[in-house]
Amino acid sequence: MAHINKEFLIDNSPENVWESLREVGAVHERLVPGFVTDTRMEADTRIVTFANGAVVHELIVDIDEASRRVAYAVVGGSMTPKHHHASMQVLADTEGRSRFVWTIDVTPDELAGPIGEMAEQGVRIMRETLKATPVPADR
Repeated sequence: MAHINKEFLIDNSPENVWESLREVGAVHERLVPGFVTDTRMEADTRIVTFANGAVVHELIVDIDEASRRVAYAVVGGSMTPKHHHASMQVLADTEGRSRFVWTIDVTPDELAGPIGEMAEQGVRIMRETLKATPVPADR
């Protein structure tokens, strides 16, 4: 099983970053605009359309408010791994920043390259999008 781990800092509070991450049906607006062009929910499954035309069906396994973690698994679409499980988590870092941790486990191993490249593209966009997330006025 291939393991992909992306971890990066964001100059924004964990509360603000979590508000964007927890909106699992708005990935195309809140996390990776342009990279993901559409997201829609069908019960507990998220249908994600990427700019490259790939469409992925992701079962939302958990949205954990306390740990600020979303877990999901690819269960269909144009990319059909034998096994895929991923999680994204927001952790508090120093000076009001957030640490974003994205972990992906996938088989077959041959999918690690293409999925890793897509994750790297997503990280670049997430860093900019989440850094630009406005701080609520009541703070």
